[in-house]
Amino acid sequence: MRITLTDIGKRYNYDWIFRNLNYEFTSDNNYVILGANGSGKSTLLQVIAGNLIPSEGEVNYEIVEISNLKTPVENETIFKQLSLAAPYLELFEEFTLIESIELQAQFKPFYKGLNTKQIIEIIQLEKAKDKQLKQYSSGMKQRVRLALAVLCDAPLLLLDEPATNLDKNAIKWYQDLIASYSANRLIIVCSNQQEYEYPFCNKQLDLSKV
Repeated sequence: MRITLTDIGKRYNYDWIFRNLNYEFTSDNNYVILGANGSGKSTLLQVIAGNLIPSEGEVNYEIVEISNLKTPVENETIFKQLSLAAPYLELFEEFTLIESIELQAQFKPFYKGLNTKQIIEIIQLEKAKDKQLKQYSSGMKQRVRLALAVLCDAPLLLLDEPATNLDKNAIKWYQDLIASYSANRLIIVCSNQQEYEYPFCNKQLDLSKV
């Protein structure tokens, strides 16, 4: 996967969040987007995800095969190639964990055919599998968001402040999850300078310097 940003800018009304941004993301690296509050980290991630249209500039996507064959991906269909986890994404709180996993499986396959039982074991919430998500703590819900995204079989993984509401043990669980399921994919993390969220990232894009 290769994502190319060319003169990207995003504004709300007359206020520019960022502008004249040129950058390239490739699947042989993992990236973290840094910056102060209000610098546009989450906005840029939503632009990359295709959920927001840039006010100016272009976003181009390509699937790059092992043979170096490059296949363009239409912006309107990029959602098929990605998974996204963010603390502000709503879960279906009337659903149980089992129902949540089975619902996602109807839209996107899981990594290497993982089944519901295996995913619950990975999330480490076996005792709560039959409870509605509205009964979960904020940390448990964030585990669910992360697992559903990371375990999705998609070449592009977007994580916005992934350690939000996670305690020390859960942060270690998150880091191990990424280590186990990061091969052959492009990972982009947004973080508010929390280094434990992105120890696996070898490239940084600091929006405060754009």
